[in-house]
Amino acid sequence: MDAVPNGAYHKALVIVTDTANAPRVDDQRWPEGQAVIKIDHHPNDDPFGDWQWVQEGQSATSTMIYEFYEALRPQLTMTAEAARLLYIGIIGDTGRFMYSNDSETFRVVSELFKYDFDYAKIHYNMTTISENAAKLSGYILQNVTILPSGFAYVILTRELIKQFNLGEAGTSFAVSLPSKIDTVKAWAIFEEQDEGNYRVRLRSRSIVINKIANRFEGGGHPMASGAWAQSREDIERLIQAVETALLKA
Repeated sequence: MDAVPNGAYHKALVIVTDTANAPRVDDQRWPEGQAVIKIDHHPNDDPFGDWQWVQEGQSATSTMIYEFYEALRPQLTMTAEAARLLYIGIIGDTGRFMYSNDSETFRVVSELFKYDFDYAKIHYNMTTISENAAKLSGYILQNVTILPSGFAYVILTRELIKQFNLGEAGTSFAVSLPSKIDTVKAWAIFEEQDEGNYRVRLRSRSIVINKIANRFEGGGHPMASGAWAQSREDIERLIQAVETALLKA
């Protein structure tokens, strides 16, 4: 990531993209700007910023950015590098077209493919993992808890994560691992942070889980969301909430 100095926010226009609620913005210096625009496609439950351009139902924020370019060309110019980054945004946001897609998504992708970038290399880089990450994957699959309801979860402590020495890559690759088990209907990865709380990656292939995530300082897509658990008690509460939804369904 770029190193952004504090002074860059002085009298700046800050544009926050693809983030449903303020606590999940990656750089928490965003309120220091002179004005803030939120561009997003999640439910606008937390309308932070001075302006919001939110199109709930769009498969990816990057498709919105491409449509913004289309509306303003020729004042704006598309480059191969911009097209590459927008394509990364689309396949990341849609889970490589598994979690959400529609005809507009593929129309935008077809337009992006007119620019010269190596899309095969992008997929390779996004799907391969390091040896240490592969070892952690084995740990997760061996230690995942699968409840009778079909909910699967694993808790990763800071001590455990440090043992695998993942570096800057982190544990995001692990979110899809429980989905490979045929009896799993919804799943969560709880990752302990340095502060002692837990980042939650929550996924489903049966029930809607973003409303549950909203109750735990999070949000996102109906089938792919993020949340926060401040304690082990919060973890138990979240597990119970998903269990209840699965059993009701």
